[in-house]
Amino acid sequence: MIRTIFIFASLLLTSSLFGADAAPMINLSIAAVDEPAQFVKTINIAIILMLFVLAPTLLLMATSFTRLIIVFSLLRQAMGLQQSPPNQIIISLSLILTFFIMQPYGQKAWNEGIKPYMDEKITYEVAFEKGTEPFKDFMIKNTRESDLALFYRIKKEENPKNIEDVQLTLLMPAFVISELRTAFEIGFLVFLPFLVIDIIVASILMSLGMMMLPPVMISLPIKLIFFIIIDGWFVIIGNLAQSFK
Repeated sequence: MIRTIFIFASLLLTSSLFGADAAPMINLSIAAVDEPAQFVKTINIAIILMLFVLAPTLLLMATSFTRLIIVFSLLRQAMGLQQSPPNQIIISLSLILTFFIMQPYGQKAWNEGIKPYMDEKITYEVAFEKGTEPFKDFMIKNTRESDLALFYRIKKEENPKNIEDVQLTLLMPAFVISELRTAFEIGFLVFLPFLVIDIIVASILMSLGMMMLPPVMISLPIKLIFFIIIDGWFVIIGNLAQSFK
């Protein structure tokens, strides 16, 4: 599902970059390059193909996708729903919200890094630095200092003097474990009201002597009504989007 969406989006990006009438032709034969521009186009195609492979990994390690999908999965378990909403809906909703949250950072990376490089105004090194800088800022804002210090200690590196000196290879795993911690903290808060409903329903059934009646049959519709009354999707999605710094 994720790979299909990224392949389709990458094809649209490729057509927009090269133009509908000047789509790149991929030739795998070995031949001498007559003009430097041909070599630049070849490098661009190789970069795009590399992004096809790395897109799912980058989605998990450098965006808000991890926190969103974990919270939605914990929400489904807290409500006692096994397959509703289905996994396809949860993944699609997480992807849409990820694009919504990361759109300013992606737009900045495109304007300052990718587009000037495609126009041959800057070198590849400058384009990589400018293109990753917005995502680096996003990860630093949502990464705990203790998690980042952990990987610096593991690799036995000196602590960075400022934000610009933070290594991307150490920032990404620190960002992931920070997102996991934050997601489980939010999931715990989501679990609490539904856990209270389960406890109340189970206590009432036991006091009435109805031990053979599964508490889930009574608590599930109550939790659904409770979630509808508080407008649960509005509350959770709104707070999730605002939880990113």
